[in-house]
Amino acid sequence: MHNQRQHFSVGKKITEKIIDSIKFDFFQKKFIINQLFIKIKNSLFRSTSILFVSYLAIGLLNTSCNSTPKEAAQATSKRRNSLTAVDAAIAKIGRLEKELLYTGTTVPFRKISVRSQIEGQLLTLNLDVGDRVSKGYVIGLIDDTLLKTVLNQAEAELAALNSEVARAESRVDNALTEVERARLELQQATSDAQRQQQLFKEGAIAQQVAEQTSTAAQTAAQALKAAEKQVKTEQQSGKATQRRVAAQQAVVAQAKERRSYAKLTSPIKGVVLEKIIEPGNLVQPGNEIIKIGDFSRVKIEVQISELELGKLEIGQIVEVVLDAFPNQKYIGTLKRISPAANTTARLIPVEVVIPNIDSKIGSGLLARVNFQDTAKQKVVVPIRAIQVEANKKRAEQKLNSDYQGKIFIVVEEESKKKVEARSVILGQKVDGKVEIVSGLESGESYVVRSSKPLKNGENIRLSIISETKEK
Repeated sequence: MHNQRQHFSVGKKITEKIIDSIKFDFFQKKFIINQLFIKIKNSLFRSTSILFVSYLAIGLLNTSCNSTPKEAAQATSKRRNSLTAVDAAIAKIGRLEKELLYTGTTVPFRKISVRSQIEGQLLTLNLDVGDRVSKGYVIGLIDDTLLKTVLNQAEAELAALNSEVARAESRVDNALTEVERARLELQQATSDAQRQQQLFKEGAIAQQVAEQTSTAAQTAAQALKAAEKQVKTEQQSGKATQRRVAAQQAVVAQAKERRSYAKLTSPIKGVVLEKIIEPGNLVQPGNEIIKIGDFSRVKIEVQISELELGKLEIGQIVEVVLDAFPNQKYIGTLKRISPAANTTARLIPVEVVIPNIDSKIGSGLLARVNFQDTAKQKVVVPIRAIQVEANKKRAEQKLNSDYQGKIFIVVEEESKKKVEARSVILGQKVDGKVEIVSGLESGESYVVRSSKPLKNGENIRLSIISETKEK
């Protein structure tokens, strides 16, 4: 059993702990503690129960809280009653309808396979998975010994044909020279025959001599024709040789082209995705050597519901968030909508393309695609923040599209807060919220609810649940 002095000590400790747990100023605490101690001490003469002391202390505390000094109570009441309390919020951009959000996977904008075009042993492969390559970079080499031999043979044949062309051109030149000689001889023989014929008519020479010169002229004419025919023959032969040279040149070019296939080069700028064959293996035409992905842009493959198809269109701007980079948002474009849906799940494949300027985005990342057009979003506020005429019944039904309402904006002047009435144009209304088409900007503070009707320019105080702007 505790004596009265011990009971008083225990009651005092309990009371002090209760007082300290409640926020009072120094003079309020002293006043309440003194009153409690007096009543507790008097009560101890009638009861020795510690539990009774604790209950009594709590009960006296509740009554004493309302028995603070008269001056403090009046000052507090006067200060609080002078300003209207309001719940304020910060205007934010939002949407009323449900977000059209889907998940997808990132893939390269382009993916190509470097394949062998010739048969041979893969000698070297200069890249590994994850390496970056530029367009034209030499990836590896294939043994080209046989191709080099074929090229040498084709070039030797071409050289022989070029020599034959030179000989044909020489023969043509000789034939042209013979034609020119035969033409001169014909001219001389014709002139002699005419002169002899004149002498024969004058009786200066015998008929036989005149006939001999005439025969010589005819022979010269036949020789000229034969020379001209020989020129045509040699020219045709030269042209045939030139055609053979052109054909052989094509063979040489083909051999060079085939030999160039021994050097594997990257057709695009990208990143190595997969290495299929290791050096030392024999490759055949068409064998896949390596896969390269173009990550200058990234595609996201998404399966959407057929019910949402009417809300999408090619070229639509979308917002993408990657789980790998949650603090960064990417703006992409809807590039393709598949014409065929999955017959079982009724899902339609679509492709979204996003930029990859810093080249951080790889393949296989989880992406969350928001097909809502963020550019068309407006400020959204609770309907109760819109002020309407008091004599109208069912005021919320009046808050239709393009309806003009009034909202109170919270402004601060000389460390005091007051409200300003502002007219706003309302948009759509859904689930107790309404769009503000114009009149309220994102980031402005507005009144959601007040303790009593407000007037334009009235000073107010913010409740403890009010939102405040970050400084």
